Amino acid sequence: MQAGGMAFSLECNLFEGARFALPFARSLAHKIGMDNDTGPNSAVQRFVQWAIKPPQSYAVYLVCLILVFTLSFYAGTLKPKQAPALSPVATPAAPRG
Repeated sequence: MQAGGMAFSLECNLFEGARFALPFARSLAHKIGMDNDTGPNSAVQRFVQWAIKPPQSYAVYLVCLILVFTLSFYAGTLKPKQAPALSPVATPAAPRG
């Protein structure tokens, strides 16, 4: 038996009754001490949580729609930069004679 195989069998014995065929069984185990409190929310997270509720979500959608329209209208009114005019290339004249 390989050392890796032995480590795998010890890892599977840690979970009562749970037999996994893959070596990442430990990371799939249920973490009992976890709770739902993730700490203080940032301002962005609070805004997103506020914005996804139905009455606010309609207003946020409308504001985003107006913003996209305004920016695309502004981009359409911009004039492109004029490329400098190229001087005509002098072609050698055909020899006469």
